[in-house]
Amino acid sequence: MPDRDRHNRQGRIIALVIAGTGLAWIAAMLAGEALGWSQRTRAFFDLAAIAGFGTAIWMIYGLWRARQQNKD
Repeated sequence: MPDRDRHNRQGRIIALVIAGTGLAWIAAMLAGEALGWSQRTRAFFDLAAIAGFGTAIWMIYGLWRARQQNKD
């Protein structure tokens, strides 16, 4: 049971990373539009969002592997 609680908590953390990355990216795009940022600056935030989502995918893979190991 402790492993299940740990996996559930890790899943919630991953969900927060995904939601936080998405919200931060939307906020950066809105701020860029309002403040007239250059396309280069907006592209930086696009790349940062891709890195955040990539991190979340890596975390999901790690969680999946941990659950596979605990099946037995």
